[in-house]
Amino acid sequence: MKKATDRDKLEAFQQYDAWVFDLDGTLWKGSTLIPGAKEFIELLRYYNKKVFFVTNNATKSRATNAAKLTAMGINATQAEMYTSSFAAAAYLKAISFNKKAYVIGEEGLVEELTAVGVQCVGGPAHRGVEVDWSQAEPHVEVDPEVGAVVVGLDRYISYYKLQYATLCLANNDSCMFLACNTDARGHFSQAQEWAGAGTMVAALIGSSEREPMLLGKPASFILDHLCATHQVARDKTIVVGDRLDTDILWGIQNGAGTCCVLSGVTSEAQLLAESNKVHPKLYMSDIGDFLTIKNQIPSNCAIM
Repeated sequence: MKKATDRDKLEAFQQYDAWVFDLDGTLWKGSTLIPGAKEFIELLRYYNKKVFFVTNNATKSRATNAAKLTAMGINATQAEMYTSSFAAAAYLKAISFNKKAYVIGEEGLVEELTAVGVQCVGGPAHRGVEVDWSQAEPHVEVDPEVGAVVVGLDRYISYYKLQYATLCLANNDSCMFLACNTDARGHFSQAQEWAGAGTMVAALIGSSEREPMLLGKPASFILDHLCATHQVARDKTIVVGDRLDTDILWGIQNGAGTCCVLSGVTSEAQLLAESNKVHPKLYMSDIGDFLTIKNQIPSNCAIM
């Protein structure tokens, strides 16, 4: 495997009509846009390529992420934005879920669930709530109408929240266990990686002795929804991301092209290691590397 040449990039540009970008580590790090990201998105739009943005980060809604991108100079609509919080909401809507959801997560997850009519318990409402250990028999009272535990990144995770969710799952076999994602770490600031939603999911797997249904990358749900909604063919779609275990694996398993950028979680050493079994079609240093073909693109690359 070697870095993409201009010929490789040009072939990809000609082959794929829909471009699906990860956010953290691919288009931005924290509040800093990765150089070349704006210009390449504009180039794709100039040639009428379809552009989408997919993130496993469930702390923010589609509207919030689209607004952040737009403020950073990349115009994005809510319809082009997919988050794992939206995936959870879309799934519950698709199965006509009519119970309450207990949320381990933040405002963005609650916002998406509420938008499809799901009544939420927990989430930010349980921020700072603690178990009363002064009691002779400490007790957490659980809403009996909870029919799903939905877990995303929660930067205010607590023992109380974990106990509440554990009781819902352990005492009610019909209560669904939904994971927005199981990412080990994420780039929530430019300088450091941070513990991801997989931390919270793993804690509940341990306490409930149950496995969740995964809705974010690399599960197929988001790409299924995107392709059906926007009439996009998988073999005409390419996923651009910085993580092998989510972005690239997601594309490979779901029949899309793949491009790994080394601006986020994955290093070149990890990518080229003999132990790595996830091989993208292309790889490059960052999204700005695509701009080397800007003046080589034939006019017939535009989607009519």
